[in-house]
Amino acid sequence: MWRVLSAALVAVLLAGCGSKTETAGKVFAFPYWIDDLPNGLRLVTVNTGFPNLVALYTVVQSGSRNEIEPGKSGFAHLFEHMMFRGTEKFPPAKYEAVLQAAGAQHNAYTTDDRTVYHAVIPKEDLESVLMIEADRFQNLKYAEEAFKTETRAVLGEYNKNSTNPFYKLEEAIQETAFTRHTYRHTTMGFLKDVEDMPNQYPYSLTFFDRWYRPEHVILCVVGDVERQAVLALVKKHYGEWKRGSYQAGIPAEPAQGEPKTTHVDWPTPTLPLVAVAFKAPAYDDENKESAALDLAAFHSFSENSDLYRRLVIEEQKVDVLDAENPDHVDPYLFYVMARVKEAKDVDNVRQQILATFEALREKPLEAARLEEVKSHLRYQFALGLNSTARAANIVAPFVALKRTPETINKRYALYGAMTPGDVQVAARKFFTPQTRTLATLSHKGGK
Repeated sequence: MWRVLSAALVAVLLAGCGSKTETAGKVFAFPYWIDDLPNGLRLVTVNTGFPNLVALYTVVQSGSRNEIEPGKSGFAHLFEHMMFRGTEKFPPAKYEAVLQAAGAQHNAYTTDDRTVYHAVIPKEDLESVLMIEADRFQNLKYAEEAFKTETRAVLGEYNKNSTNPFYKLEEAIQETAFTRHTYRHTTMGFLKDVEDMPNQYPYSLTFFDRWYRPEHVILCVVGDVERQAVLALVKKHYGEWKRGSYQAGIPAEPAQGEPKTTHVDWPTPTLPLVAVAFKAPAYDDENKESAALDLAAFHSFSENSDLYRRLVIEEQKVDVLDAENPDHVDPYLFYVMARVKEAKDVDNVRQQILATFEALREKPLEAARLEEVKSHLRYQFALGLNSTARAANIVAPFVALKRTPETINKRYALYGAMTPGDVQVAARKFFTPQTRTLATLSHKGGK
């Protein structure tokens, strides 16, 4: 199935689309245009060449990173819920009726750095959906009782997530590794703050007023679209949206000067988890460091790695091995997490993970293997562009970081230029004991 590519995607992979956008040879080769409205709203229009469908992604550059006041964590995620509470013109039932009439697939999600509202619709319904989206972003209105209802739903979601050992270990790692930066709490927020949310109705109005402003929003219209027609619709429905003035002071994280450890006692029987995390650089499309760590993650910890083959297949000590170097606005974490089949093997698994990090520091990767990793990442990315919906889903996180799809091409150009020495230099800089956090989770009373 994966070998069957559409004609449009084949053209993208081989030659680009021949538009005014310089696309030939670039990994993100769909033509796109950027237009900035006077109020600060940015419109990114992408023509995928796939017919009839349009994906509308509204990217708000506000996530849990922006929750700077003590006691107010979790509000970015809460507003993912609140934004479906409607307006005077389009209360929830009427809002849903418009989307249902269009046959829209729609939802939203929140991360550390962004909140994204998305819908996939027939192209002839674009204006009607733009109209209701523009209305709720400018005129959201909810009563205190509706607010309290959603806060209870969010608490239920937090409690559900807390039944997942992986989630609780990630929560413990972040709270241990960070001391000042808002990455210290997860997107859901600290439990005590979530429990207090029903009492924070006045603050919720402040949060909305601060962040749901055009200068914090990128509107991505992706699919069977034409730039000038989309721009005219956006000006019509968003042009009167008023710019805000709030500037958040995100606290900088001080340098970590010593190794840290944390442990989570799990109340019921479960397989133990072990994690190794290091402070890592922010996403960058000009400096090689964070890109180098992406390559290190795939090379040394993916299913194609020696460590995976040894721990999962040969020794069968681990049934889950995952590495992440997630893209973030500010410096974050590179981490490896493993689920260990028997408690007696936890120490050995951790030592093998640490030895793999040390190998990255001590010797450069084989050049041929590094080229294989680069090719895999590029091809994997290209395969993900096989529909309008998937292309929009890929674009949104990148525009949240740098406000342009061109950052994708710049990042993959960094991958292409990477040498074994570059990866080793980054590993030596970031995989150090003083920037490390070790974490475990096991059944309370067990090892």
